Amino acid sequence: MLKLYIGNKNYSSWSMRPGVLLRQAGIAFEEVMLRFDSFDSASKFKTGLKDITPVGKVPVLVHNGFAVWDTLAIAEYVAEAFPEKNLWPTHPQARARARSVCAEMHSGFSGLRSACPMNIEAHLPEVGALALRDQAAVRTDLQRITTLWSSLLAEHGGPMLFGDFSIADAYFAPVVMRLKTYALPVPTEVQAYMDRVCALPGVKAWIDDALAEKDFIDFEEPFRLHP
Repeated sequence: MLKLYIGNKNYSSWSMRPGVLLRQAGIAFEEVMLRFDSFDSASKFKTGLKDITPVGKVPVLVHNGFAVWDTLAIAEYVAEAFPEKNLWPTHPQARARARSVCAEMHSGFSGLRSACPMNIEAHLPEVGALALRDQAAVRTDLQRITTLWSSLLAEHGGPMLFGDFSIADAYFAPVVMRLKTYALPVPTEVQAYMDRVCALPGVKAWIDDALAEKDFIDFEEPFRLHP
């Protein structure tokens, strides 16, 4: 049995990736949420992870006592454990491209991630407009994301980035959340893709759970004083 340790669904973009992947793929797993109380070594969050992972971060996937951390490692592990799910594209070049864009997301887009942290239940168009106006890194990241998604949708014909749902769509789901929260402008075909992502059962379930949390965590809220 798989067990996935995650943080708050409203805030934890890294947790969202494997959570959406497993649920959308129809893979049974137990979900364990560890609230972001603080990241001090003595916090309940860190204490809850101390016997599970040496890095003290979520997400963590545990399978028969074996722990896998880091979202890319988790995605690869799940893809190998469930090859019949075809979580990567089947064509070798498409598969390589999907891995490339996931790695790009994993290590890049720091401007967008810093200026527009994930906050699913918030609506912050004014913050998004200011970030887009004042931060070149945000403009660069947004242009790269929309160009990337547009080109993949055109190449593979949709409805997802590589045709059928894949790890790449799960990996970019938190980016969709950011673009929506901060109302960043996107081309028509990208907006349609974002709408399709939000309608995926695995993504919709995550969003619904995030909205139901109603847990305002002040250190995750750089732009609001209350819900």
